Amino acid sequence: MSQKSNSKPMTEILRRLTYFEYIKPIIFPEKDILKKPIEEWPVCNCLISFYSNGFPLEKAVEYVKLRKPYVINDLEMQFDMQNRSKIYSFLEKEGIPLPRYAICNRESLNPEEHDRLTEFDDSIEINGIVFEKPFVEKPMSAEDHNICIYYPSSAGGGCQKLFRKSKSKSSIYSSESRVRQNGSYIYEDFMPTDGIDVKVYTVGPNYAHAEARKAPALDGKVERGENGKEMRYPVMLTVFEKLIARKVCQVFKQKICGFDLLRANDKSYVCDVNGFSFVKSSQKYYDDFANIIGNMVLRKLAPFLHIPWEIPFQLEDPPIVPTTAGKMMELRCVIAVIRHGDRTSKQKIKLEVQHPLFFTLFEKYDGHKNGQIKLKNTTELFEILTISKIVLSEIESELNENSENNIIKRKLEQVRAVLEMSGRFSEFNRKVQLKYQPEQKPTNAGDNKQITKGPTLILVLKWGGELTPEGRQQAETLGKKFHNLYPGGQDGTTRIEGRGLLRLHSSSRQDLKIYATDEGRVQKTAAAFTKGLLDLEGKLTPILAQMVKSANTHNLIDDDHETSKIKKDVKIRLHALLQVDREFSREDHQMINPCGNPAIESALNFIVNPFKCCEHILKLIQQLNDDIQEKRENPSLKDKLLYFEETWELMALRWGKLEKDFNSKEIFNISNIPDIYDCAKYDIQHNYDALNINVLRELYMYSKNMANVVIPQEFGITKEEKLKISQGTCSSLLRKIRADLFSSIRAPNEENDSGLNLGYSDSIEETNILTRLYFTSESHIHSLFTILTQGGLKNCDADEQWRRAMKYVSKIPELSYFTQIVIMAYEDTTKDLASDGRFHIELLFSPGMNWGCEKKIKSDSGLILPSTDCKKEESSYRNRSTPSTMLGPHSTKNNACHSKQKTLSPGYMSMEALSKALSEDEMLRYHGNLFSTAVISGLSCDQEFPPSVNLESIMEGVPPVCPLETLHNSLSLTTFVGFLDYVLSLSFQSPASSNPSKLGD
Repeated sequence: MSQKSNSKPMTEILRRLTYFEYIKPIIFPEKDILKKPIEEWPVCNCLISFYSNGFPLEKAVEYVKLRKPYVINDLEMQFDMQNRSKIYSFLEKEGIPLPRYAICNRESLNPEEHDRLTEFDDSIEINGIVFEKPFVEKPMSAEDHNICIYYPSSAGGGCQKLFRKSKSKSSIYSSESRVRQNGSYIYEDFMPTDGIDVKVYTVGPNYAHAEARKAPALDGKVERGENGKEMRYPVMLTVFEKLIARKVCQVFKQKICGFDLLRANDKSYVCDVNGFSFVKSSQKYYDDFANIIGNMVLRKLAPFLHIPWEIPFQLEDPPIVPTTAGKMMELRCVIAVIRHGDRTSKQKIKLEVQHPLFFTLFEKYDGHKNGQIKLKNTTELFEILTISKIVLSEIESELNENSENNIIKRKLEQVRAVLEMSGRFSEFNRKVQLKYQPEQKPTNAGDNKQITKGPTLILVLKWGGELTPEGRQQAETLGKKFHNLYPGGQDGTTRIEGRGLLRLHSSSRQDLKIYATDEGRVQKTAAAFTKGLLDLEGKLTPILAQMVKSANTHNLIDDDHETSKIKKDVKIRLHALLQVDREFSREDHQMINPCGNPAIESALNFIVNPFKCCEHILKLIQQLNDDIQEKRENPSLKDKLLYFEETWELMALRWGKLEKDFNSKEIFNISNIPDIYDCAKYDIQHNYDALNINVLRELYMYSKNMANVVIPQEFGITKEEKLKISQGTCSSLLRKIRADLFSSIRAPNEENDSGLNLGYSDSIEETNILTRLYFTSESHIHSLFTILTQGGLKNCDADEQWRRAMKYVSKIPELSYFTQIVIMAYEDTTKDLASDGRFHIELLFSPGMNWGCEKKIKSDSGLILPSTDCKKEESSYRNRSTPSTMLGPHSTKNNACHSKQKTLSPGYMSMEALSKALSEDEMLRYHGNLFSTAVISGLSCDQEFPPSVNLESIMEGVPPVCPLETLHNSLSLTTFVGFLDYVLSLSFQSPASSNPSKLGD
């Protein structure tokens, strides 16, 4: 008994309970429990008592009758919970799903009264119910853990004997195929769970923490981590599973209760209820446990004991929060679309190959079926490497000075070098694509005829693009900041700030799903964000596998042929416009930037002559390559590793390829501009001290301004093209967002098809919070951003908020890493259900990562411009007060300092002025902010971009993410859903003629 009450988890929980001023935990000494009468037991107001071997449960029941404390876990019910048949009876009666089962009862002293069991080779029959092997045999006593799983003869027969963990063993295989003949047992169908068991731990009816472990029946070996403890992995429970947890807790009257959940055949089943149990090693769980139980006790006893206790937010409370519009409403839905984090530079090699070995490999992987193959795993990449080496050796033996194979040889050498990086395929993200290209007709090129000799394969090798350590750290930090969106996460009422979402996620009120596209950097961003959001522990891989869904497999990624064709035509026109060797005229500006975007206009003014600008970029790349080559040959620097373990050779390959590709045919390949900017940005952030500072600074400036034109305009030059491309790219995502909004205002019973009695979950329909997080790449972010800002959501002439918001977004030059588009839905329960004002939408946006390059590039035209008058801005900031509309759910307002609080979105001043302007207390409050209302409130100095900067990230040495800016805070659900229907139905033949006022307000 004392082993459990004095265990480390219990000690951690009790220590946290002492944080409550009016709670004093007392552990009854074991000798007193066993030997002293209940009259001499300590007197308490609240009792947590649970059965274990040797515990006198009857005495505990008498103690409760004598002292009448508030009981957390009902004691009478613990008698029934010692019998599995009674447990199953309760589950079945309440409609909680469990495996098909039958009871073989041999308790009676009269054998004639025993249940009849007939055994066959591969099946048994109990009272007319047949179980085919494999099936499970459980002792009737819940304290007996000697469980057997019997296998059919086709699988080799025998059985797996399960038992309590002993060192690193949890089960053992036996050749015994016959069931046990003595004692009473429950027999049930074996459920195929892919070798995973889910353990659920409730703390009150509204909270359920879940973990997965390797099923003991799999091989009997306990999977342990470096600390010697059994490996557990985080699990996200569905809404229906949370309802099951709530019901188990209430049916058995055990507020602290553990049970086992089986996920099989796309359904969930309860297979065991353990009673009092807790998570063995989770700081987050210990915090939640103590917080919930402590507040539960005080809520129950404070009125009777006259304790002056202020009731904080609890899970059973409606999720009422203040909105930025200045009104209290129930939070209903949070939808966020987020771009992936900081990554390494993406690189690509493309060449034509005709060697028979490549065709043999192509056929081996059924390439002719789809016209292409993608190779990613170790075996496949090794085959490509082997073939490349063979072809290279053949080329070298036949090579002469004028051979056309020189180009193929050079590119194959690059392929070999990339595939041999780090000596292992698992270290870097690499993939090869082989596309079939049929025989082409002869083409004329001047006086010479060039003939393709038969069909060829296009080999495309891609590598890089991996989430960096800084990207991972920032994803976790951003996830933690998202706590502040939820009730209890921003007001300090929880003992640890930001715990509101953590408890909500584990409660029946939170319906959380996370989606990510299949790119590795996107999936890892989602996993790291989830780790921070839910305060999970351990590595990203199990978090990714258990909690992140693939957007590709859930039909959220569009692949529209017509859209690709439009984008291709746009690129051809854009690239032609950026090849001219003259200064831009007014007509050129109009052709390149017909929408008059200020950020693009500013970049065009910087470029002046695009051909000369490209020439200068090429010259700077050549100078940088000379610098890299010099460093490569320097003995003292030769073995120095750059950021993310990149070598000088790999850096030389990266920049050398960009130089060749950018001007490979004596014209500039404008498609390489984003890659050049990407590499310059990467090196100025991560390898700044390793390269020529002046060259890198200038290359960054020039490539950035070119990229500020190329990147947004490749998604459409005219407004009509932008909308057509955006609609074709993100229509599925828009439909999903629309469905999410409607789901958030409906009862979560769409999964209730198993007959579960919802009688114990009456309040859930009124308090459910739906959260959907979509992690994706740049194309989806650009497309969704275009739809929302240019699709006709509101009329700038008629809506002052929207006019300010559109002026703000028009000056954003780049949708960088961690760009976020957030839609929040609230319910105003004071309004009539049919009223447009019942459901309220807020639209928020962040342009993502601010690279902090202004500290190195004072003349950069990027996200943060140095102030021209720091003292004036500082004075303006200090004299600016915060209106009540800004003190919403995302401020860390304290009543005591309300009158003194300054605005937490201090205009657009320089970092130096901002640091001086903020006092220490103000800076701490500023760090807790996730977003601001500076733009729509008109509080910025001159309505110029950029927004305020997250100081915390800069001080931590991580590139900061711009806070979410509120674009509109008074949209109705009718308006927003009507807009989504509108953009999904239109062909955008004349988008400028749309009349958004018809969609309703």
